[in-house]
Amino acid sequence: MTANSQAAQFRAVLDSDGIVALPGVHDALSARLAERAGFEAVFTSGFGIAASTLGLPDLGLLSMAENVERIDRIAGSVDVPLVADADTGYGSAVNVRRTVGECLDAGVAGVILEDQEWPKRCGHMDEKRVVPAAEGVQRIRAAADLRAERDDDLVIVGRTDARAVHGLDEAVERGRAYADAGADVVFVEAPESRAELERIAAEIGAPTFANVVDGGKTPELSAAELDEIGFDIAVYPLSALFAATEAMRDAYETLTERGTTESIDGVSFEDFEDVVDADSYREIERRYATDE
Repeated sequence: MTANSQAAQFRAVLDSDGIVALPGVHDALSARLAERAGFEAVFTSGFGIAASTLGLPDLGLLSMAENVERIDRIAGSVDVPLVADADTGYGSAVNVRRTVGECLDAGVAGVILEDQEWPKRCGHMDEKRVVPAAEGVQRIRAAADLRAERDDDLVIVGRTDARAVHGLDEAVERGRAYADAGADVVFVEAPESRAELERIAAEIGAPTFANVVDGGKTPELSAAELDEIGFDIAVYPLSALFAATEAMRDAYETLTERGTTESIDGVSFEDFEDVVDADSYREIERRYATDE
């Protein structure tokens, strides 16, 4: 599937009735599982990719090349559209253009660009810093200009972390400015109450994006509740990563303590082969087998 067709497919999902709920994925396996569960699109979390690629926290330690390499592999592993977390774009507006271009080459349907200073940090951590609003606008403009030059339907999600630094008034103003600069969807990160969520959905004047982080600063509302408030996209970036981490930790601890894996719950060998589509590759092997 081409990037244009993926982006057009994602725009069709956004234009459908009701809120779009997206799961966070961090590698090709998690993306395949999300697709098999029935999601119409998936998105990458920089937090999840930093953790699964480097074993490190989301503190700006993941480079653009490392992020794009993982995004490319994820996009190639599924048929549903992928929205990629592109962090800050990794520098000036020139860097943003290169980052967005790399994401387009990887086949993504959308990108998320934020206005934090580099090195950035997870949006639900403390001590965040943001660039001036004008610089945040130029990041979005750079992405929108490249989209136009490439004649692509890429969905741009403009994220602001200004709520924690300058307050909700500033965050709402930035969200409006990012929409004016070319963002299709506005993402005000880490509102801290239902009242703040309601204000964001009511005052932005563009499609809005809610980020529900397990144990984070934003109330953990269901997609149905966020739909009622007026949001267009609800994402759950870390739930699967945290569940997988607990399962792996328990499996390793059980093995070290008991010396056996008999009591460890998990999918069967056959079920796992089904997830990674092993039979189709065996069929390809048979197709090209020689008589010898």
